[in-house]
Amino acid sequence: MAIPVCRALVPDSHPTCFSNLSNGTSFPKKRSLLFCTSSSQLYPVRSEVCFCVGTHLIPHPNKVERGGEDALFVSSYNGGIIAVADGVSGWAEENVDPSVFPRELMANASSLVQDEEVNYDPQILIKKAHAATSSIGSATVIVAMLERNGILKIANVGDCGLKVIREGRILFSTSPQEHYFDCPYQLSSEMVGQTYLDAMVSRMELMEGDTIVMGSDGLFDNVFDQEIVSTLKTHGDDVAEAAKALADLARNHSLDSTFDSPYSLEARSKGFEVPFWKKLLGMKLTGGKLDDVTVIVGQVVSSSNINVLDEITGI
Repeated sequence: MAIPVCRALVPDSHPTCFSNLSNGTSFPKKRSLLFCTSSSQLYPVRSEVCFCVGTHLIPHPNKVERGGEDALFVSSYNGGIIAVADGVSGWAEENVDPSVFPRELMANASSLVQDEEVNYDPQILIKKAHAATSSIGSATVIVAMLERNGILKIANVGDCGLKVIREGRILFSTSPQEHYFDCPYQLSSEMVGQTYLDAMVSRMELMEGDTIVMGSDGLFDNVFDQEIVSTLKTHGDDVAEAAKALADLARNHSLDSTFDSPYSLEARSKGFEVPFWKKLLGMKLTGGKLDDVTVIVGQVVSSSNINVLDEITGI
């Protein structure tokens, strides 16, 4: 079977992760989780840190019944691990459910976080999770791992993204990988897809108070950087509400045909435009991109005197 032409999003079923599996629950969903361990004596000079995380998922309006095609998982291992996978909707034309591959990919990743061979390396986690995935399909993916000393390791294949915000400004952003407009790199069940070797790998040191925003392209195609920063400022330390607000903003922009979104700006830069007669009337290509939206907001906090809070084990 040939790999279908690009696009889409997806969920998991591991007991320690969050997902948008269609299991009779309502959508959208939001969750928050504090990933912390009490401070040890390993780093006597610098306080250990961990993630406090909020998540929110809104499926595409036409995919609500099955929970959409985005998946994510969140683990409290070490300083915290977060990941998002975005299934490719083109598989539906081959009578393949596009949500199954990313769900299994995320479930496998979640179950492998403590694997010795992974050794807290997001690129190797992607490798092993991909190798263990037997479903037909493909997905973009991003994984971020925070060590308790503040080192953040990131590996991404495709256009799921992550931004680091410090003191009200974007300090770091991952770059999307794509073959051409709207066709990102992707892990696949087919030999022609990308592998963990194609992952873009990043590493940086975070500080207490830093905030990360991770999401599928349903977020970043519809929300500008300055909107992300202002939304985080509005909601302060409430990561769950911040994730919900960003997801709601992305959905609202995606439904607005007059909004000059990041997606429409990129489309015009790639040569896409409205029909000639509309151009004569002064019209241009605008609007958001209707898609599944997955948002994870993580705040870096000190783990001193905080116990592990892992009461959320699923939907």
